[in-house]
Amino acid sequence: MRLLLLSNSRNPGREYLEHARDHLREFLGPAPRRLAFVPYAAVTFSWNEYAERVRAALGPLGHIVESVHEDEPTDVLRHADGIVVGGGNTFRLLEQLERADLLTRIRVRVQDGLPYVGWSAGANLACPTIRTTNDMPIIQPGSFTALGLVPFQINPHYTSATLPDHGGESRDDRIVEFLALNPKLTVAGLREGSLLRVEGERVTLLGPHAMRVFRAGSSPAEVRPGALTMELHRP
Repeated sequence: MRLLLLSNSRNPGREYLEHARDHLREFLGPAPRRLAFVPYAAVTFSWNEYAERVRAALGPLGHIVESVHEDEPTDVLRHADGIVVGGGNTFRLLEQLERADLLTRIRVRVQDGLPYVGWSAGANLACPTIRTTNDMPIIQPGSFTALGLVPFQINPHYTSATLPDHGGESRDDRIVEFLALNPKLTVAGLREGSLLRVEGERVTLLGPHAMRVFRAGSSPAEVRPGALTMELHRP
């Protein structure tokens, strides 16, 4: 499998996906490729608007973006050279994929070697479940089961920062709660601007920031960019 999983779509002061442009160019390879885009995580703006936003970002790389909502979704997936899943609300994304009966179709195509790019909610979707998303459950999918392309969980937009005079739990607190009930899983805290690239059974951390890795019963470990070149071990 080939995956490129981004924490976020935009860094402050930069255009949409600009911070990841070089990684996207290298990962997707020679243009043109027909990319099947999944816009279902959008809630407060239209899927048409989302598709145009992604075309504006990936078009300069020479690729053709075809959104699954613009034609018969199964046909778009069948003829695609790659799959791109955008961010937004992860619960809405999964609910719509279930409704359109696309989850298994995407999983099979990616397991067969089709490149997969996902950011934020799209990165969550590559995990066994969506239970480490930061999003509010504004709609209820049939289950939390996601694509299961990697055997660990991702927490996109991860930050260890806390707000003064704020009594709520920190991101670390919430992840520790998750691991208390799911001790066999690992959670990757993916900071803004960071990416995970998966090639076969090997995953590498890219971008400017370290990643915080959480496992039950041990202190979080900080992994530097380029240092994470581990094998994917599935349960």
